[in-house]
Amino acid sequence: MHMATTHNLGFPRIGARRELKFALESYWKGESSRDALKALGATLRQRHWEIQSDLDCVPVGDFSFYDQVLDMSFILGNLPERFRDFRGDPLDNYFRVARGRSAQSAEEYAACCAGVAAGEMTKWFDTNYHYIVPEFDAHTAFTLDAAQLLAQVAEAKAQGVNAKPVIIGPVTYLAIGKAKDNTDKLDLLSRLLPVYAELLQALAAQGVEWVQVDEPILVTELDDAWQEAVETAYNYFKRVNVKLLLATYFGQLRENRALLASLPVAGVHVDAINGRDDVAPLLKLLSADKVLSLGVINGRNIWKTDLNAVLDWIEPLAQQLGERLWIAPSCSLLHVPVDLESEQRLDAEVKSWLAFAVQKLDELKLLAAALRNGRDSVKAALDANQAAIDARRHSKRVHNPAVKAALGELDAKLGQRKSPYAQRAARQAASLKLPLYPTTTIGSFPQTADIRHARSAFKAGRLDEVDYKAAMRKEIERSVHEQEKLGLDVLVHGEAERNDMVEYFGEQLEGYAFSQFGWVQSYGSRCVKPPILFGDISRPQPMTVEWIKYAQSLTSKPMKGMLTGPVTMLNWSFVRDDQPRSVSCYQLALAIRAEVLDLEKAGIHVIQIDEAALREGLPLRKSQWKEYLGWAVESFRITANGVEDDTQIHTHMCYSEFNDIIASIADMDADVITIETSRSDMELLDAFDDFKYPNQIGPGVYDIHSPNIPTLEHIVQLMEKAAERIPAERLWVNPDCGLKTRQWAEVIPALTNMVAAAKTLRA
Repeated sequence: MHMATTHNLGFPRIGARRELKFALESYWKGESSRDALKALGATLRQRHWEIQSDLDCVPVGDFSFYDQVLDMSFILGNLPERFRDFRGDPLDNYFRVARGRSAQSAEEYAACCAGVAAGEMTKWFDTNYHYIVPEFDAHTAFTLDAAQLLAQVAEAKAQGVNAKPVIIGPVTYLAIGKAKDNTDKLDLLSRLLPVYAELLQALAAQGVEWVQVDEPILVTELDDAWQEAVETAYNYFKRVNVKLLLATYFGQLRENRALLASLPVAGVHVDAINGRDDVAPLLKLLSADKVLSLGVINGRNIWKTDLNAVLDWIEPLAQQLGERLWIAPSCSLLHVPVDLESEQRLDAEVKSWLAFAVQKLDELKLLAAALRNGRDSVKAALDANQAAIDARRHSKRVHNPAVKAALGELDAKLGQRKSPYAQRAARQAASLKLPLYPTTTIGSFPQTADIRHARSAFKAGRLDEVDYKAAMRKEIERSVHEQEKLGLDVLVHGEAERNDMVEYFGEQLEGYAFSQFGWVQSYGSRCVKPPILFGDISRPQPMTVEWIKYAQSLTSKPMKGMLTGPVTMLNWSFVRDDQPRSVSCYQLALAIRAEVLDLEKAGIHVIQIDEAALREGLPLRKSQWKEYLGWAVESFRITANGVEDDTQIHTHMCYSEFNDIIASIADMDADVITIETSRSDMELLDAFDDFKYPNQIGPGVYDIHSPNIPTLEHIVQLMEKAAERIPAERLWVNPDCGLKTRQWAEVIPALTNMVAAAKTLRA
């Protein structure tokens, strides 16, 4: 039989019941102490190491109070200048970088934790996880501060686990950061490498044998300079007294295989879910002394692994490699929920097809046992796994002939508006009668304790439907009333009835299932619960029309219908893996198109279809962008473009880099696009220097992920920057995202300033 070392690349940090979220929010409100927060962190680390204790190597350093990239910036002493003179507890400065301030209510923190511009936030490769972007300039210097990581290694060793520290590699760290003064980021490599070497030696001195160095940048297309940077970095580390496992994930290595194989590291990790085709060629290139770690369990989706199929593939590799074979999930399990056993209400049949983080580690141990002792030693478990795989494959709940027939009738005309934008814009201007620089919000208003209480009581059966609807109507009235007082031009109903912008719609579509505790961290304390898209999608009945009609009845101003677009529904769900993602997206497009047409029929003539996650699904290699953008943009157009010319279609996109796909965004042909630009100081608008965006745009001027309130002057300044690139008659004024996570006490003054800024601009 064959030995295979088992390890994990990272574990969800939020806790099975989102303990970290609630502890963070309590601390930020000043309701609990810093010591209590740190103690909770220690408890979670201990619990998660215990869950992983059967593995041969356990990740350490994957726990974070906000974000692992921000942790790396602190380890490297790389803080933007505005944060460097802070004299309080380092954890408070850490939160200032992350969100603009730390604790905000407790008196003792008032002086030290005042608001400051938070670090820019964007998405980690092609995931829905957001990280705080490292900032660089010509004067950037790096100094080691490894105390937190070394303390966690000591904690883990005291608990008896074989600690494998996890750090972000130097080339990826530079690649995902931003130079604020056009400095060539690679010029900083020579300053960065000595600090990394110092860190690795500090870990070696603590008795660490292996360090996992994450370089996901290796699954992207690298030019010669960046390839040379990878070689330079790992040749520099040849002298450190610790073994390096260089981890890649999220995609294929392709032309970077030879580069990876040539590096003087002790082992490499390959994502064998996305990059299985890399394995055979890489094996021919790897020297006989290097470990090959294969990510054979999908770390980003929640379906059970076909264990027999994996064994059919890796048994010959185990025979060939012996102890040089390591097995693991494809990437950190940060991207999946913690434990399926928490789910008591999930549809039993669907549940039998799933594996969350804890179950994925069980699958890993099963594979290792089969490799070490033969399949017969775990026959009962393998048989149960095969039965679940087969049941899902043949389930009639997964396959709907009517949906497949509708897809077969898709026609290019479905994605075309009746008239070009210029004609539509004239008709919309005549009917909506909006002022210059019209103001609106992105859709949601604060989800208050009353809203959450009513929703949980309704779901638990303590509140009947009549009383629940009355409670939600009362909240909608409040939102409309507040917007009218503020003087906003296009109103929203506030989305009181919606738990989540994807889950709300998924609950009303056939082909979706829902977990109770399937939370995944999006950023900081923000968690999402992705729906499970398991089957063919259809819409049995209207989903939003009743609520939007009610809101419109309360005002004479235009009311926006609020929908989540098909690409975002897809990218923010756990999606079935038995058919192309494009097919599921077209199914969603047809379902949501029906809702758009019903809203228009009900007299709603401004409809926003959010595509917050459009860029998130973009392949990591530019050579694959065209195919993805083709079906993604077409899906949006199918959803949006069945309406009459005087119905104004909006879309919204948040926290991502859009400059390089701006032409595809224009191809969506939305009448108005609202987009995040506040944290990046309107950097997005650089795209318009060369690209003449044809339609209307609302560059976000209020960073809703920070508790800081934007000033009137700052908003005017941002909009004046925008007006240098976009004609004023095509500009809207709006926040950069929905206001669900904020408090009314923050929202009212921020929107007051926003409306006043629009009036200033008009004057």
